[in-house]
Amino acid sequence: MYVVLLGPPGVGKGTQGVFLTTRPDWTRIVTGDLLRDSVASDSILGLEAEKYMIQGRLVPDELIVALVRDHLINRQSDANLVFDGFPRTKLQASELTKMLELLGKSMDTVVVLEAEDQALVERISGRRSCPDCKAIYNIHTSPPEKSGVCDNDDSVLIHRTDDDPETVASRLEVYRSETEPVIRYYEEIGSRVCRVDGNKDICEVRTRITQALALEKI
Repeated sequence: MYVVLLGPPGVGKGTQGVFLTTRPDWTRIVTGDLLRDSVASDSILGLEAEKYMIQGRLVPDELIVALVRDHLINRQSDANLVFDGFPRTKLQASELTKMLELLGKSMDTVVVLEAEDQALVERISGRRSCPDCKAIYNIHTSPPEKSGVCDNDDSVLIHRTDDDPETVASRLEVYRSETEPVIRYYEEIGSRVCRVDGNKDICEVRTRITQALALEKI
């Protein structure tokens, strides 16, 4: 099964994406992780991406798509995939469709988490993430057992600079202008699109996603 998780920043894509990968044979693809891994390995694509990252510029769609294509081609597993926050633009979505077609695959379901902007701004300032296992917490709604420390591996949790409240408005604007058209793209090509209320508590959202994907509860 191939699944896309979409939604505005702060809606909980990361939390739900990590949950899906607690299941056997599920792999989560996050372009930010692919970028960091590619840069760390000094690959050709990583070196090219690093030029933009050092300058604080967005990595172009073409390069992001190339990183994802390289990852898919080199995968040796038939695991289920969840694309977390990718594709972000209509161009990326179109290119992903072509990639999957070449591999004899297709996108099974697009899960869209939805929430009001005001709720997202309030929620996002409390988000913390583990730099190692990628687990996501929220100090208001789903805090770690020990303050500031990951439950899984005792790593010190980080607060990303782009999660500061003052940056959220611009990120939401970018989402509305660039990523919402991706949802329409999938609807237009006949993909199955499931909308889930991201304002609900984490467990309820998790249940709705499980139902949307027709998965057994764990």
